[in-house]
Amino acid sequence: MEPSDSYGTVKRNDETIQADFKALVLRNKAMIWHVCSNYSIGRAWKMEDCMQEVMMNLWRSFGSFEKRSSEKTWVWRVATNTMLMLRRKDVRSPQTESMEIADVEDKMESSSDERYQQLQQLINALPEKSGIIIRAFLDGFSYKEIAEMTGNSVGAVAMRIARTKRKLKKMYEGENDI
Repeated sequence: MEPSDSYGTVKRNDETIQADFKALVLRNKAMIWHVCSNYSIGRAWKMEDCMQEVMMNLWRSFGSFEKRSSEKTWVWRVATNTMLMLRRKDVRSPQTESMEIADVEDKMESSSDERYQQLQQLINALPEKSGIIIRAFLDGFSYKEIAEMTGNSVGAVAMRIARTKRKLKKMYEGENDI
């Protein structure tokens, strides 16, 4: 039986908390990497730095996760918010380091599907709210889960996804002279 305080709340020791956090990260590492890679396309960010920033934010908010949403949607939301924060910081402060040609080549080789890269760049050009919703949709979340993550109704999510798909199609056709 686990120790509890005078209110009957179960106390968790540091080792248990760390073990639970490590398990959460292991279960969601691929999704975290996916979110980081989607937002870092076309930027001079290192994946390791993005992953580390997400892990730090997950750790900071781990104790306050109330499990009102699924673990998967919570982790996705923290990762997405972290990457949006990094993007905003990046826009406000000019790049002081130049990206080496080898870095660009490595990035291009690591993402062999040019259409996927182009789609991610088009999504990056969307307004933030539309980008968040379409990324969640492409990541396989249901309309209901997206509604919970974004604070919108299911109908509003469905409408935004339909409009964003049409907009992306127009943007793609415009870039590719179709």
